[in-house]
Amino acid sequence: MIRFLQPEWFWFFALLPLVILWRGRRGPVAAIQYPDISLARGVSRRTRSRLGGVMWLWPILAATLMIVGLARPQRMHSRTEVTANGIDIVLLLDVSGSMQALDFAVENHRVNRIAVVKSVVSKFIDERPNDRIGLIAFAASPYLVSPLTLDHDWLQQNLDRVNVGGVGDDGTAIGSAIAAGVNRLRATTAKSKVVILLTDGVNNSGKISPLAAAEAARALGVKVYTIGVGVRGKAPIPVRDEAGRVRVIMATVDVDEKTLQQVAEETGGQFYRATDTDSLQRIYDQINRFETSAQSVQKFEHVDELYRWPLYFALGILGTGFILQQTRFRRLP
Repeated sequence: MIRFLQPEWFWFFALLPLVILWRGRRGPVAAIQYPDISLARGVSRRTRSRLGGVMWLWPILAATLMIVGLARPQRMHSRTEVTANGIDIVLLLDVSGSMQALDFAVENHRVNRIAVVKSVVSKFIDERPNDRIGLIAFAASPYLVSPLTLDHDWLQQNLDRVNVGGVGDDGTAIGSAIAAGVNRLRATTAKSKVVILLTDGVNNSGKISPLAAAEAARALGVKVYTIGVGVRGKAPIPVRDEAGRVRVIMATVDVDEKTLQQVAEETGGQFYRATDTDSLQRIYDQINRFETSAQSVQKFEHVDELYRWPLYFALGILGTGFILQQTRFRRLP
């Protein structure tokens, strides 16, 4: 990259047209006076004579180069090294049947919980390019969607494939999901290990209780953030009847807020409650601010001074012009 350290010198370029205009109106200085123009006609046809007539432009060209030199042109060589100490994060997504509830809205259109959650989680992944992120979906049991990875494009593709009913039996195994996430982080060397659990139900499956899994997380230095999603009371849920037709019924939904709060407190995390799309987005934004990746930035710069070259050329032009005026283009008094 080329930059000029003292660009204010370029204002002197405004004077050069005035000098050229003044010199043009003045006209060339007569070297020899002839009583008859026909005597000098042969001389004016020579290339040497025509070149000698523009010698006055040489100082103008030299002055242009001098101004460029005085503006201090520099060539910048810069290099930035960023060392990122990312965080290892495992996302736990509830994909039980209740995640089909239509109690969320996007642009005034009802959308089921899983669609909104996937959209918000996708944005969360995009905003953490330096972190290894893994994904586990769970219903009656957890299953690995993606191991910890920095290949977030591949992670996003796997997130797109997550849907309700892809795990097998319906249910909500919160404790088993936390244990699976902690197990993924157990052997990592990251200084910060985080599990973000999202569920809309109560632990009713699995062999491990949420609090036992939280104790294991705390022992291994894993922080667990818990998010309870969905409205309180009744929510519209689509169901398929015996004829295969889909209809929406109002079903009672419940989130075990007390257990989720205890899990978060046990591990040093926080519990959040999301009842609409905006609140869910704000929760992930807040977690994003809490769990920042440490970065060290080193910037190296090398500067080459280039002012000498235009000044050298300017002096060369002035010297060459002076020599030519005293020799080949010498004027007679």
